[in-house]
Amino acid sequence: MELLFLGTSSGTPTRRRNMTALAIRARGARHWALVDCAEGTQHRLLRAPLSLMHLRAVFITHLHGDHCYGLPGLLASAGMLNRTEPLLLIGPAPLRTMIGCIMETSQLRLPYPLGFLLPEEAGLAEILPEFSVTATPLSHRLPSWAYSFTEARIERKLDTARLKADAIPSSPLWRELQQGRDVVLPDGRPLLAEDYLQPPRRRRRVVVAGDNDSPELLADAALEADVLVHEATYTEAILQKVGPGPQHSSALRVARFAASARVRNLVLTHFSPRYQEGPGAEPLSDIADEARSAYAGPLFLASDYDHYLLDREGGLALAAPPA
Repeated sequence: MELLFLGTSSGTPTRRRNMTALAIRARGARHWALVDCAEGTQHRLLRAPLSLMHLRAVFITHLHGDHCYGLPGLLASAGMLNRTEPLLLIGPAPLRTMIGCIMETSQLRLPYPLGFLLPEEAGLAEILPEFSVTATPLSHRLPSWAYSFTEARIERKLDTARLKADAIPSSPLWRELQQGRDVVLPDGRPLLAEDYLQPPRRRRRVVVAGDNDSPELLADAALEADVLVHEATYTEAILQKVGPGPQHSSALRVARFAASARVRNLVLTHFSPRYQEGPGAEPLSDIADEARSAYAGPLFLASDYDHYLLDREGGLALAAPPA
């Protein structure tokens, strides 16, 4: 599984960070999905190994501008590229009204079908062939959601030791068995694929949360998840100064939750613009230090263009940048 961050700032962009957008796909797949689409996302895509022609779905966590104002322009650009494949939008109910109003007032005509699903309907549709997708409601000033992406299909290895023990010589029938299909040997013996396949590995799961001041709402969705991507807009000290009004999380609160939920990898994002390099700015290391004080697992602070790979054993690593 692959995660490519296209924006990691909250509220407004900075010189180094655009606002929220995250691409997700199965390893090496052509089609992909986008979670949130802030202003400037399509410009970020110009430096990413992704094509709007292969975008399958856009998941909007909530309708604050730093998560969705880039969507109309992205839809228009896909149309100008002569896209014809359907595109599905998943998000809160007013998303359909917003897009409809913009299309009407700007006379935007798309050469491809545009579909809409509510977050709670995501689990009822086959949106991405490699993933089953479910949504979890969160706590924010507007209705906000987290999306969980779980592997839909798991490859299984052939039990070659048993095949050899049963005197079944190597042949193209082995491939049929590995594909889960029962076969009949030339001597008439029937073979059940299930008898010659090793147990499947655990299905990997990535949870991507929208803005949320109560990480514990993800107790079921994120339990033992391979990756949790969650906003850490402030440190706890800054959050106490700002107050509860913005309804965001601190690095400490997210880290404590991730530890209690036995999350295997924690990726923090959506940092306040106050965290920058240079005089007068809050150092981003404060976010990292606070999270590490409560979470002992692999911790990552996302930056724009970070490309993460999740291996089959659940290990998350930052991919080397292209040469």
